[in-house]
Amino acid sequence: MSSSIYRPAKGAKLSFHQASSYLVSGLMVNLLIWASSLTYLNLKVPTFISAWAINVPTNNSATKVSLPEIGQASVDSASPYSISGQDPRQNYKFIAQSEPVIRAAASLLNMTPEKFGTPVINTSYATTTIEFYLKGESPEAARKKSHALFQAMQARVDELREQEFVQKDGKFHSVLFRARKKLEVAQKRLSDYKLQSGLNSQERIKSLTGTIEALRKQKAELVAGWQQADARLIDLKESLDLSEIEVSDILKLKSDRIFQDLLARYHVSYLNLIELNSKFLPNHPTISNEQDEYNELNKAIFNRTKVLLGRTLSKDTIQKAILSSHSVSTSKENLFQEVIEIGTQRQGLQAQAEEMQQQLSQLEAQLRDLSQKGVTLDALERDLQVAEAVFSSILINLDLVKTNVFGSYPLIQLLVEPSLPQTPSSPNKSYLFFGSTLGSLFTSAGIFTFWLRQERLFKKVRTKQLGN
Repeated sequence: MSSSIYRPAKGAKLSFHQASSYLVSGLMVNLLIWASSLTYLNLKVPTFISAWAINVPTNNSATKVSLPEIGQASVDSASPYSISGQDPRQNYKFIAQSEPVIRAAASLLNMTPEKFGTPVINTSYATTTIEFYLKGESPEAARKKSHALFQAMQARVDELREQEFVQKDGKFHSVLFRARKKLEVAQKRLSDYKLQSGLNSQERIKSLTGTIEALRKQKAELVAGWQQADARLIDLKESLDLSEIEVSDILKLKSDRIFQDLLARYHVSYLNLIELNSKFLPNHPTISNEQDEYNELNKAIFNRTKVLLGRTLSKDTIQKAILSSHSVSTSKENLFQEVIEIGTQRQGLQAQAEEMQQQLSQLEAQLRDLSQKGVTLDALERDLQVAEAVFSSILINLDLVKTNVFGSYPLIQLLVEPSLPQTPSSPNKSYLFFGSTLGSLFTSAGIFTFWLRQERLFKKVRTKQLGN
């Protein structure tokens, strides 16, 4: 009984000592928290952050140059933002944080890259801006670092643009050299072929074709006139019942005075014989004399006809010519004259048509030869045009590319100047005191909760001892 009464008293003593120990522990922990915070606040060197921003604008441009009779040369510079999954700001972010840029910026301020530090860079969605944050030991130092980083970044970008230009320029000059060689070969092949073939241009073929067409038209007109003369001659011959040669002979005889005189005397002698035969017997001297004269006239007419026509005619032909010549009227004489004129005209047209046909044959043969050569000439000229177009296009593209220096690396604009911070970013008293307060509260609450739990356990043990 005495022992059961003693233990609760002893338990109560332990509870008081335990509460004191918890209180002391809480005070010590809080003191440590606040002492650490105040020590950090006093010993920590202040850090200042300079903030600034740049803009990487879009760069859409298109340049086209027209080349007469050759084609077009164009250079299109699409915006880097137009390509899905590509953001040029990430390239600039990588450049700004690269070791060469950090080292160059640090050298501008005569410090090591480690002391200079690495900037914090943010890119906002749906904008073309890049935000930079750079730490410094003082507001002025932070701003100087920002300016140095911007200068080093611009220098590096300019260097990369120069390298890109040199690489492109070298490739373009290599391609240009090959294109020039091809152009020179095409020019030499065309010049050699012109010298060899004697064909300088397609204009000669066109001119020859035009000449042939004009001659064909003239020949068609001559043939039409020739056929018309033939038709008229046929009509006249049917009307006169004489051939063209006979008509010509009659007109020649008709126009000769000696022949006409012989013909008149011949008709008189012929009539006299008829009259004398009706009066006298055939052996009468008068008839004999007249017959002799008639025969002489007939012989004279035969000889004169041979002289006039240049050939010997038969008796029947001469008799027909005599009769026709003697019986020709003025109207018939006009028809005879027309037959001669049309015949002469027909012969002239025929001779012209035949001569023109010979010219056409020669020109057509020449045209066939030139046409075959023209095919080769056309192919060589087309090769030369292609070589000229390629060479000109490369040359113009080379000049246009030289003006497009912001293709891979767009222009950088300093949108917000580096700031001069007024308050340090570290250590932050508000955050430090807030953290210390929270630490004290949580620590105190934890110790107090633990003490309450221990108190409950002691009460249970004490109750159990009293029950026994």
